Amino acid sequence: MRLQGKVAVITGSAQGIGRAIAETFANEGANIVISDINAEAALKTAEEIKAQYNVETISSACNVAKLEECEDLIKVVLDKFSKIDILTNNAGITRDNLVLRMTEADWDAVIAVNLKGVFNCIKAVSKSMLKARQGRIINIVSVVGQMGNAGQINYSATKGGVIAMTKTCAKEFASRNILVNAIAPGFIRTAMTDKLTEEQKQTMSSNIPLARLGEASDIAKAALFFASEDSSYITGHVLAVNGGMYM
Repeated sequence: MRLQGKVAVITGSAQGIGRAIAETFANEGANIVISDINAEAALKTAEEIKAQYNVETISSACNVAKLEECEDLIKVVLDKFSKIDILTNNAGITRDNLVLRMTEADWDAVIAVNLKGVFNCIKAVSKSMLKARQGRIINIVSVVGQMGNAGQINYSATKGGVIAMTKTCAKEFASRNILVNAIAPGFIRTAMTDKLTEEQKQTMSSNIPLARLGEASDIAKAALFFASEDSSYITGHVLAVNGGMYM
């Protein structure tokens, strides 16, 4: 098992891509921290993963937009496990609209969670990782942070910002053997895309050279690569998992 005995914190992991990452890590022996703004869903997911994969799990409600809640999350994890080996910043929201119609509130909300939230979590975990002289930080960004997308100025700005943050942190933390990388998903099949019509899905797929939406497991496998020793000489990298829609 590639992550035997490791402790992994995954934000926004009660469902979707975050849960897929948590399950993939657990299957490789990692103890899992399910963090989500939905406390009830986080607890349910943590209990299910513990039962299925026979690893230790805890859940913690956390609004990543608030630094104090991120610091409390890290304290809870350290009190339980005494270390954190892997942080995956997956929590995110959308508030889509065209520039002329976007409200200041929708801009601020997305910036607070998707951009400041990543900063908050990295800041909160950095002290323990620096002291341990090891760690992996994996940021889930997006293809729209690389290529832009009409109607998503706030979302694409945050994901582009996290790409820059990834490279900066990779340089700051390299001397302590803390590797910081990002994964940029394309269109992934989730509960959100399941609500689309077949025509909408076909339109999306027509822009993808592999002609299909990705699966949450595709992102989870990429995260496992960055979490494991297989990526021990890679930092500051953005891995595109998008079926070829942006190269």
